[in-house]
Amino acid sequence: MKLILTSTKTNPLFKRREVEFKVEEPSTPSRSSVRIELAVALRVELNQVYVREMKTKSGTRTTVGVAHVYEDPKMALKVEPKHIIERNMSAAPAEPEPKPEPKPEPEPEEEKPEEE
Repeated sequence: MKLILTSTKTNPLFKRREVEFKVEEPSTPSRSSVRIELAVALRVELNQVYVREMKTKSGTRTTVGVAHVYEDPKMALKVEPKHIIERNMSAAPAEPEPKPEPKPEPEPEEEKPEEE
């Protein structure tokens, strides 16, 4: 994935950077992969990055979008709309749930010969 930061604005009121980006990839990238790439490129923790929107123009390999990068993750939870937080959290790779232990199968009962 080729990520290019097209503009960065600082918003001191919300203590965040508003980042516009462009991604060149054969198909529309997932929100989680873009979020991870932005966190790496900007050298911040993943919980500080919230992808607001992504649009891929029809017939092109270019996706453009906007993300907010907060100085404090707690501020993001206060400021970002609930649906944006949910989209970004559902896009995050979930931790694998512990698998339940298999139940022991009951031993098959032996068939008794029929008596006449």
